[in-house]
Amino acid sequence: MFQHVKDLQFDVRVSKPDPRFANLLLQQFGGGNGELKAAMQYFVQAFGCRRAYPDKYDLLMDIATEEFSHLEIVGATITLLLDGVNGALKEAAEGNLVAQLGNGDARKSDVIGMALDNPHFLVESAGGPMVTDSRGIPWSGSYVNANGDLTVDLRSNIGAESRAKIVYEYLLQFTDDPGVQDTLRFLMTREIAHFQQFTAALDAIEPNFPPGILQGDLRFTHTFYNMSPDEDARGPWNKGKGPWPKGEHWEYVEDPVEFVRETQGQTEKAIAGHERDPAMVQELERQLAIQRSQEVKEGSEAGESEMHWSASAFE
Repeated sequence: MFQHVKDLQFDVRVSKPDPRFANLLLQQFGGGNGELKAAMQYFVQAFGCRRAYPDKYDLLMDIATEEFSHLEIVGATITLLLDGVNGALKEAAEGNLVAQLGNGDARKSDVIGMALDNPHFLVESAGGPMVTDSRGIPWSGSYVNANGDLTVDLRSNIGAESRAKIVYEYLLQFTDDPGVQDTLRFLMTREIAHFQQFTAALDAIEPNFPPGILQGDLRFTHTFYNMSPDEDARGPWNKGKGPWPKGEHWEYVEDPVEFVRETQGQTEKAIAGHERDPAMVQELERQLAIQRSQEVKEGSEAGESEMHWSASAFE
């Protein structure tokens, strides 16, 4: 269950209204890398691992709930940044909104600019946050990545936290309000913490690479194709050992066109870069399939007369 506590996780403070920055901050309210996306993504992912990975379920629910707290922080900040705009919009009898704000903290240029940048924001929200990004594009469930494989989901989450962190870093450049900057730094720093938490959770799952069960076609796993010749760059992504275990290395194909012709469209390509036994890899896939299936079955209540979700129901 959820229980709402009126106090925010971090105290939001705003020195003065700033409608234009309020509009920018919508990016982290209803944008594709915002707090609602993160909360819903982790929330949805958690359902699938409730039985098989109860510890990861707990992690995902904890962070999802914190992201909902961050959504509230962003919404509160937007509302304070619109102070004056909201009230003036309600006072239709007093006449023109811009005229009313002419001598206030919210400057005419800010209000006019926000109306031009995102008219939907002012016209339909009456000065509060909306579930859109800064351009007025509505939030979409397509932002949520949940693939049913925990190693895939955790990698998606590491990427999500990375993107959210850099958005806050960019947003910091567009405000000089000390209170708002303090709030943004808190939110940005929590993205860093979540990145590390998801990384640690992924590392706790063994094996976790490649994602899923199948190990891939051994002829192509270690091959790098030089698809953009001239001024070629070499590094650990295409040279030497790279990320592979001891005794393995990258195979570098200098001329992919000629290589494809020589190998009959790569149907006759030999294994290179490693000496893994295909039969042993096939057995690994079989054992991994059994392991993953058993993890799910151990947490399943299928066959029982009545199934329960809450742990207290089992006592």
